[in-house]
Amino acid sequence: MSDISDVDILLNIENMIKTHVTSLERLKIEIKKHTEEIEDAFSNDSTYKTHAEEAKKTAKQKSQTKQEIMKNPSVAVLVEKMKEARTQVKELNGALSDYLREYARLSGSTEIADNEGNIWNITYSAKLVKAQKK
Repeated sequence: MSDISDVDILLNIENMIKTHVTSLERLKIEIKKHTEEIEDAFSNDSTYKTHAEEAKKTAKQKSQTKQEIMKNPSVAVLVEKMKEARTQVKELNGALSDYLREYARLSGSTEIADNEGNIWNITYSAKLVKAQKK
């Protein structure tokens, strides 16, 4: 048996969380700094600037052509069907998440078989979100 109590374990985990949060914040600042330095290198290169301007013009032409194609009634119908399908997927995934959470709670199992006999694991993902100040 271990002499480490649940309180000690909890304190160790809390300390690890705080250390990781600090490291993540430091790395995000470092990444932002490096990104700015890279962007500066691009903006100071005349060849890159020329190519970027050409690409911008080409992208604008592409966008205009895309808008013209989107005006086609058959394409507009497909776009609407796609939006509806994406909404349904989002709603079904939300409901499925609720059902899986309840299934795991009631059954005590984190596995479920589908209609073809495939075994699926029920997993959860935790992330840290800064609380809003009151």
